[in-house]
Amino acid sequence: MPRVRTVPASEVDGKARDVYDRAGIYGPFDSLVGVMANRPPVLEHTFGLLLDLKAEGVLPARYLELALVTVSKLNECTFCVSSHTPRLNASGISQSAAQNILDYETIEEFDAVDKLVIEYAIAVTNDPHRVRDSMFDRLREHFDDAQIVELTWRAALCGAFNRFNDVLQTEVADGVEVLDQAAAG
Repeated sequence: MPRVRTVPASEVDGKARDVYDRAGIYGPFDSLVGVMANRPPVLEHTFGLLLDLKAEGVLPARYLELALVTVSKLNECTFCVSSHTPRLNASGISQSAAQNILDYETIEEFDAVDKLVIEYAIAVTNDPHRVRDSMFDRLREHFDDAQIVELTWRAALCGAFNRFNDVLQTEVADGVEVLDQAAAG
């Protein structure tokens, strides 16, 4: 159960209500949207940004979802892994590969670009002050600057979403399989 109230759309107005109403095109994130609606500027600007980026489609969904599931696995965020794994599956990644994404080097279905995106998401999450120019040289072989900026921003923002959803115990949407990410041990 969420630690804060899930605000219904009927209680939101203005630009935040527009974002609330459009949020369904992003995916099954109703509970997240309802929690964010406790602060309409957070909903409007943060989730609105996600909707804008999705509409532009600058970064292919496969690479976005690889990054988001990687970061969410690293941070053990049940909400985000559960919510984004089906989107990763829809982009052609098997359930097994998604489940074992942190072992990306040994997963044959990941091509060189997939592995680069996962490696980069890990670096952004775990050691951002040590990302070297050689990583950017490799990224530039496959992505332009706008795509690199979006990939970086989305990986970094995902870490914030992981913390937000974990601390507030945002519920996974009905019909979405809960993929428990609690640390073993």
